[in-house]
Amino acid sequence: MEIIRMENISKIYPGTVALKGVDFTLNKQEIVSLLGENGAGKTTLMKILYGMTAPSSGRIFYKGEPVRFKRPIDAIEKGICMVHQHFMLVPAFTVVENIIAGSEPGSNIFLDKKKARQEVIDLISRFKFNVDPDAKVEKLSVGEQQRVEILKVLYRKADVIILDEPTAVLTPHEVDDLFAVLRRLKDEGKSIIIITHKLKETKEIADRVVVLRDGNLINDNVDPRKVSTKELSEMMVGHEVNLQARRPAKHIGEVCLKVENLTVEEDGKEKVKNVSFAIHHGEILGIAGIEGNGQTQIIEALTGLRKPKSMKLTLDGKEVTGKSSDFLKAGIGHVPEDRLSMGLVKEMSVMENMILGYHRESEFCSKKGLLLKKQISQYAEKLKKDFLVKAASIYSAVSSLSGGNQQKIIISRVFSREPKAIIVAHPTRGVDIGATEYIHNQLIELRDRGAAVLLISADLDEVRALSDRILVLYEGEIVSESMPGELSEVEMGLLMTGGNYMVEEGKQRD
Repeated sequence: MEIIRMENISKIYPGTVALKGVDFTLNKQEIVSLLGENGAGKTTLMKILYGMTAPSSGRIFYKGEPVRFKRPIDAIEKGICMVHQHFMLVPAFTVVENIIAGSEPGSNIFLDKKKARQEVIDLISRFKFNVDPDAKVEKLSVGEQQRVEILKVLYRKADVIILDEPTAVLTPHEVDDLFAVLRRLKDEGKSIIIITHKLKETKEIADRVVVLRDGNLINDNVDPRKVSTKELSEMMVGHEVNLQARRPAKHIGEVCLKVENLTVEEDGKEKVKNVSFAIHHGEILGIAGIEGNGQTQIIEALTGLRKPKSMKLTLDGKEVTGKSSDFLKAGIGHVPEDRLSMGLVKEMSVMENMILGYHRESEFCSKKGLLLKKQISQYAEKLKKDFLVKAASIYSAVSSLSGGNQQKIIISRVFSREPKAIIVAHPTRGVDIGATEYIHNQLIELRDRGAAVLLISADLDEVRALSDRILVLYEGEIVSESMPGELSEVEMGLLMTGGNYMVEEGKQRD
């Protein structure tokens, strides 16, 4: 039974055609993956369905009746709810308070807290969510916060659930948990749309795949069981993509970045425990590990954002200390973990973000402290062209760009300064396969020009494909060092979770 039909949907923004006559359908008790690159029009199409933005043309039918939602509350009242990529929760509120906000039970000004709490507890139990109803949201993991967002949707008795990039910030285990929840929701009669660009996950969870590219509908009836990830990627991008092919370093030189005795304390505990390593010119050193094992503290110590308990850091034999600006001046570049909170100022323009952190350099700033706007605009236009940033203009707000293009701005800003060493954290998180291929190529080119690259990523495939040497981090300690191909994915997974593996014997130690 068809529950949603969208016909000939177009959306035109100044300078951009986001959607070009797209058709979309959703059936009852179906999980549809809306697949496409960043900027393909996926989120725009769903925002139109959800009443967040108006279409330039087209019609929408819900359960056979024509509808036109002017705001999200109109869609919610009909039973359509959306879980956004960036969660809309109040950190200081409890789980119960966040779930019932805007839909409080009771009459007039009186809130029946007991009834509300019991309804939430019943939902948690029914769907096996394993969330404390009285916990403050700020104390929850990302996966638990996502479950709270889904509970909000269920509390509002939604029949259609739209999930925007639901796995972007989840660990593999949390992804498995989420998919188990989605299957239970489907069995309960819900219809689900997942906006994504992840091919493996699409094949695992979707009943049907709809592919968009550059605002056009490419295919709306793909059976994920009958196509390969290679075929899906070609539909998305328009050409063959291979992210797994290794390209070993052409020439590894002398030691560039040397880290000795790095120890970081936080809340009275050692999060990083006496870590030492070195990276050579022309080498990518990968650090693999499940998030929360000290990666963030290492990144912050090596970029001047945190003062460690102990560390000696040398760059080409010279010790580096001080603030983050001193590290940048020394020649240590940084692609941060979270592009929106640490890498960009989303209210600022593409041009302004392209010089952020380097804006006091003489080529951008006069001796009197005035920004040289002509030089900056010429520089930004060149980066926009060289790094294939899709934006209406260099004056567009960064907030208007897709995640992949936001990441390209950070990559362009850092890589264009030709740093001697670069700390790269999760470079392709939340980025589609086309942008991922591009960013990987840029990393390899930077390495081949002689830079020392420290790659920290939760994506094991990415670490294995790009690294010339791999360290495994567990509970703040380096537990393994290996060359690519020396350890299998299973062996590395064991090390990442605390297992001690004897590679040479192929046996797990007791």
